[in-house]
Amino acid sequence: MQENYQDQVEGRNSVLELLESGKDINKIFITRGEKHGSIYQIIAKARERKIIIIEKDKKQMQEMAQTENYQGVIAIVPPFEYCEIDDILQYSKQKQEDPFIVILDGIEDPHNLGSIIRTSETAGVHGIIIPKRRSALVNSTVSKVSAGAVQHMKIARVNNITDAINTLKKEGLWICGTDGSAKQDYNKQDLTGPLGIVIGSEGQGISEKVKKNCDFFIKIPMKGKVTSLNASVSAGIIIYETLRQRDIYKGGK
Repeated sequence: MQENYQDQVEGRNSVLELLESGKDINKIFITRGEKHGSIYQIIAKARERKIIIIEKDKKQMQEMAQTENYQGVIAIVPPFEYCEIDDILQYSKQKQEDPFIVILDGIEDPHNLGSIIRTSETAGVHGIIIPKRRSALVNSTVSKVSAGAVQHMKIARVNNITDAINTLKKEGLWICGTDGSAKQDYNKQDLTGPLGIVIGSEGQGISEKVKKNCDFFIKIPMKGKVTSLNASVSAGIIIYETLRQRDIYKGGK
């Protein structure tokens, strides 16, 4: 797969987050006549950073957009810059916190990936690890769903999830798998300390090879007739339980 393509970020909040992050932007397209509300902020910040602004008519913008709700603004950017696992670990050291990493084993739906990135960023996760194969990539849809959180999240894209887990173990992390057949409920397991949480794919869950490398497993109790949750919802529940236990949330809740 080619890596040297351009990508685009769509939607007002996402483009504003992008502008404020200081990351490279090649140019910004705005629908002709759309000069109200937060579009003024986008234009002002773009001019401040000397970024080219191009006005196009509505039909041209619709043809260019990759998402339905692009809100009259599209930023053209270089490909998303994935980081290395070591960058994530170094970031946790800089913050003087135990590493808190989310490992995604085959999340192929970009909406789920975007939601998990958004939740992870708000919960203080230091980084996310995704595989190069069998996984959604960071694109305009992921960026839009994440509400710009992708601009602030370290994401490592690796050849092999099992190798990545072994790297984390050598750095002292415990690896927690999520599995509906686990004996331990998520809120009864100690989730403090250096931790990697593995979230499986939407249909298959965690692969058998990855399961063998997890130190322990947790489940979310199911009381209804439906026996599974959307991957991003499951991730959100477990990430925030981890946050609660680690007492990062400043309110002691």
